[in-house]
Amino acid sequence: MKAQPQNPTVEQVWTWLAEVNDPEIPVISVVDLGIVREVFWRENVLHVAITPTYSGCPATRIIEQDIAEALRQRGLTQVQLETRISPAWTTDWLSEQGREKLTSYGIAPPSGSAIPITDISGGPRAVLRIVCPRCSSDQTRKISDFGSTPCKAHYVCRSCMEPFDYFKCI
Repeated sequence: MKAQPQNPTVEQVWTWLAEVNDPEIPVISVVDLGIVREVFWRENVLHVAITPTYSGCPATRIIEQDIAEALRQRGLTQVQLETRISPAWTTDWLSEQGREKLTSYGIAPPSGSAIPITDISGGPRAVLRIVCPRCSSDQTRKISDFGSTPCKAHYVCRSCMEPFDYFKCI
């Protein structure tokens, strides 16, 4: 009688998924972005739950295809991808390593929490200082609410004069 091949552990699958990069920001993985929410086995089918960064994100289908292909290359054919839109993705789910990768790539990571804080008058309690990913100056200004993708804003540094994207808090 032939032995049934053993499924890889959930931890091993997480390691493989950490090698799948975001198609729009190729230096950060879908795990570091917090897009992959859960991985589990049920009756020899691997389930991978993902949450898109926002509804209508054009990269979602490519991310799903890249995840399925990465797992197929590891010999996994029984894979069920599930899209979860609740709770909605938030930049709070970005890993610390992911934030560092964004900075190294020239994108300012989100500042603060995605949960807005207001003062008693109903206005913002503090103005966020966006730090330049190139020279670390906080002397920056917003050029546009939208950068290279809708989830980023475009800034310029007043110190080094370099433009950069800022990954908005969502």
